[in-house]
Amino acid sequence: MKKHNIKDFLEFSEERFTKRVVFKEDKTTVFILNFKAGQSLPAHKHPKSNVQILVLQGEGTFTVDGEEVVAMQEDTLFLTGDEELAFSNTGPENVSLYVMLNRIPDDRYAENL
Repeated sequence: MKKHNIKDFLEFSEERFTKRVVFKEDKTTVFILNFKAGQSLPAHKHPKSNVQILVLQGEGTFTVDGEEVVAMQEDTLFLTGDEELAFSNTGPENVSLYVMLNRIPDDRYAENL
Protein backbone atom coordinates (compact mmCIF):
# COMPACT_ATOMS: atom_id res chain seq x y z
CA MET A 1 0.00 0.00 0.00
CA LYS A 2 1.03 3.58 -0.63
CA LYS A 3 -0.53 6.61 0.99
CA HIS A 4 -0.14 10.28 0.11
CA ASN A 5 -1.83 13.55 1.06
CA ILE A 6 -2.98 15.54 -1.98
CA LYS A 7 -1.89 18.79 -0.32
CA ASP A 8 1.73 17.68 -0.79
CA PHE A 9 1.23 17.90 -4.57
CA LEU A 10 -0.40 21.35 -4.72
CA GLU A 11 2.58 23.36 -5.98
CA PHE A 12 2.19 26.44 -8.14
CA SER A 13 4.67 28.35 -10.28
CA GLU A 14 4.46 31.87 -11.69
CA GLU A 15 6.09 30.72 -14.96
CA ARG A 16 3.79 27.86 -16.00
CA PHE A 17 1.46 25.15 -14.78
CA THR A 18 3.00 22.35 -12.69
CA LYS A 19 2.52 18.60 -12.85
CA ARG A 20 3.27 16.48 -9.79
CA VAL A 21 3.14 12.68 -10.08
CA VAL A 22 1.32 11.03 -7.17
CA PHE A 23 1.53 7.40 -8.32
CA LYS A 24 3.09 5.57 -11.24
CA GLU A 25 2.46 1.85 -11.18
CA ASP A 26 2.93 -0.36 -14.19
CA LYS A 27 0.94 1.34 -16.98
CA THR A 28 -1.20 3.56 -14.72
CA THR A 29 -0.37 7.02 -13.40
CA VAL A 30 -2.04 9.60 -11.21
CA PHE A 31 -0.87 13.19 -11.10
CA ILE A 32 -1.96 16.66 -10.05
CA LEU A 33 -1.93 19.57 -12.51
CA ASN A 34 -1.75 23.01 -10.85
CA PHE A 35 -2.58 26.28 -12.62
CA LYS A 36 -2.38 29.88 -11.48
CA ALA A 37 -4.90 32.31 -13.00
CA GLY A 38 -4.38 32.63 -16.76
CA GLN A 39 -2.23 29.52 -17.15
CA SER A 40 -3.19 26.78 -19.59
CA LEU A 41 -2.45 23.28 -20.82
CA PRO A 42 -2.03 23.01 -24.61
CA ALA A 43 -4.21 20.72 -26.71
CA HIS A 44 -3.04 17.11 -26.74
CA LYS A 45 -4.25 13.50 -26.83
CA HIS A 46 -3.58 10.42 -24.72
CA PRO A 47 -3.27 7.60 -27.28
CA LYS A 48 -4.70 4.25 -26.13
CA SER A 49 -5.53 5.61 -22.68
CA ASN A 50 -8.67 6.73 -20.91
CA VAL A 51 -8.38 9.92 -18.86
CA GLN A 52 -10.30 10.64 -15.67
CA ILE A 53 -10.15 14.15 -14.21
CA LEU A 54 -11.44 15.56 -10.93
CA VAL A 55 -11.36 19.32 -10.31
CA LEU A 56 -9.96 19.58 -6.78
CA GLN A 57 -10.14 23.37 -6.50
CA GLY A 58 -10.96 26.39 -8.63
CA GLU A 59 -12.68 26.56 -12.00
CA GLY A 60 -11.66 26.71 -15.61
CA THR A 61 -12.47 25.78 -19.17
CA PHE A 62 -11.67 22.47 -20.82
CA THR A 63 -11.66 22.30 -24.59
CA VAL A 64 -12.47 18.79 -25.78
CA ASP A 65 -12.39 18.25 -29.54
CA GLY A 66 -13.05 21.97 -30.01
CA GLU A 67 -16.01 22.13 -27.60
CA GLU A 68 -15.61 24.31 -24.50
CA VAL A 69 -16.72 22.83 -21.18
CA VAL A 70 -16.66 24.94 -18.01
CA ALA A 71 -15.80 22.91 -14.90
CA MET A 72 -15.48 23.79 -11.23
CA GLN A 73 -14.52 22.19 -7.95
CA GLU A 74 -15.80 18.61 -7.58
CA ASP A 75 -16.71 18.24 -11.28
CA THR A 76 -15.38 15.15 -13.02
CA LEU A 77 -14.61 14.40 -16.66
CA PHE A 78 -13.95 11.15 -18.51
CA LEU A 79 -12.22 11.19 -21.89
CA THR A 80 -10.88 8.61 -24.27
CA GLY A 81 -7.40 8.87 -25.72
CA ASP A 82 -8.84 9.80 -29.11
CA GLU A 83 -10.31 13.05 -27.76
CA GLU A 84 -8.14 16.17 -27.95
CA LEU A 85 -7.94 17.94 -24.59
CA ALA A 86 -6.83 21.42 -23.52
CA PHE A 87 -7.43 23.38 -20.31
CA SER A 88 -7.31 27.05 -19.27
CA ASN A 89 -7.65 28.52 -15.80
CA THR A 90 -10.20 31.17 -16.68
CA GLY A 91 -11.08 31.99 -13.08
CA PRO A 92 -9.37 34.27 -10.56
CA GLU A 93 -8.18 31.49 -8.22
CA ASN A 94 -5.67 28.66 -8.44
CA VAL A 95 -6.88 25.42 -10.04
CA SER A 96 -5.76 21.88 -9.24
CA LEU A 97 -6.81 18.86 -11.29
CA TYR A 98 -6.49 15.24 -10.17
CA VAL A 99 -5.75 13.21 -13.31
CA MET A 100 -5.63 9.44 -13.78
CA LEU A 101 -4.42 7.75 -16.96
CA ASN A 102 -5.27 4.05 -17.13
CA ARG A 103 -2.47 3.38 -19.60
CA ILE A 104 0.56 5.63 -19.99
CA PRO A 105 1.13 6.25 -23.74
CA ASP A 106 4.84 6.68 -22.96
CA ASP A 107 6.97 7.70 -19.98
CA ARG A 108 6.73 11.44 -20.79
CA TYR A 109 3.13 11.32 -19.52
CA ALA A 110 4.34 10.29 -16.04
CA GLU A 111 7.00 12.95 -15.42
CA ASN A 112 6.93 15.96 -13.14
CA LEU A 113 6.91 19.36 -14.87
